[in-house]
Amino acid sequence: MKIKILIASLLGLLFSMNAMAADYAQSTPAVWGYDVVSYHTNKRPVRGSGHFAVEHKGATYLFASLEHKKLFSADPDKYVPAYNGYCAFGVAKGKKFAGDPEVWRIVDGTLYLNLDTKIQDLWLADLDTMIDDGAKNWKKIMNSSPASL
Repeated sequence: MKIKILIASLLGLLFSMNAMAADYAQSTPAVWGYDVVSYHTNKRPVRGSGHFAVEHKGATYLFASLEHKKLFSADPDKYVPAYNGYCAFGVAKGKKFAGDPEVWRIVDGTLYLNLDTKIQDLWLADLDTMIDDGAKNWKKIMNSSPASL
């Protein structure tokens, strides 16, 4: 009887450890932990804090202040970056590359990130086409893994 209890306890511990590992994997903050409201209000990126976090559509956003958290909560779509923060140039080309939170631009109220400044220069050189192509491609690739593109 004691062995059955021991085995049951060990199995319970094993399953709870797997659940904790899965939770940790899902806790990576969006936009590398930068406060997405700060791009609009501070006109520059500011690191967020785990003290002011909001989950939106499966992503965890961190904010530098309670005020920014409240602004985001009131209208998240206003602040969430285009293409979930993937590089805007990459999406325009049908790919998913990590967007650098320090390489950004707000166009018509939408936050766009790019891989690096050289890529951003290419994106800016034909901005209207890039935004149109990005919008079309995003519908096709949004549910694809980056490695599959």
